[in-house]
Amino acid sequence: MSASCDPAYAPVGDVGAALMMVDSRLKAVHAGKFASDREQQELMEQFLASLGPSGLDDLVDGACTLIYMLMTWLRKAHESEGKDVIEYVVPTLVATMRMMPRSCPPEVIPMMAGLVIAAGTELSPNLWRQRYGDWTKEEMTPLEATAFLLAEHINRIADNPDFATRMIMDALTNARGGGEG
Repeated sequence: MSASCDPAYAPVGDVGAALMMVDSRLKAVHAGKFASDREQQELMEQFLASLGPSGLDDLVDGACTLIYMLMTWLRKAHESEGKDVIEYVVPTLVATMRMMPRSCPPEVIPMMAGLVIAAGTELSPNLWRQRYGDWTKEEMTPLEATAFLLAEHINRIADNPDFATRMIMDALTNARGGGEG
C-alpha cells in the first residue's frame, strides 16, 4: 500500500466528537426530528463554535476515521458474503445523497463517494482527500451526512438502531486499553 494514503500515517482526530454528532443525528431521525429542527441546529452550531479552529480540524479528521472504521466493518461483512463493498455501498450512498440536495450539493457528491471508496479499499479517507487541497465549507455537511448514512446502513444490516454507535464505542474503548484483558 502506498504510504501516502496508508491509514497508519493518518491523523485519527476526534472520533468521539464525530461519533457524537452522527449518533445525535441518528437519534433525531429515528425520533422524527430532522435537520430543519431549529433547536437541534442551534445546539450543533454552539458545539462547533466551542471547538475552535484546531478542534474543527480534529473533528474533520475524526469524521474521516469514523468513515474508515464504518467502511472496514462493511467491507468485512460484504467479503464474508462474497460481495464487493464498493459495488453494494457506493451506489446506494450516492443515490441517497442525490436525494438530499440541500445537505449534499451535487458538486460535492463525487468527493464523498471518493472518500468512501478510499476507505473501502483500505486507504485513509483524510490522507486521500488531502491530495485535492483543503477542505471546503461546502463539504462539511456532506462529510457528516456520509458518516451518518454509513452508520445507518450498518444499523439496517444489523437490524439494530444503535449497532454502529456501539461498535465504534467498543473499538474506542478497546483502543484506549479499557477493554477486557
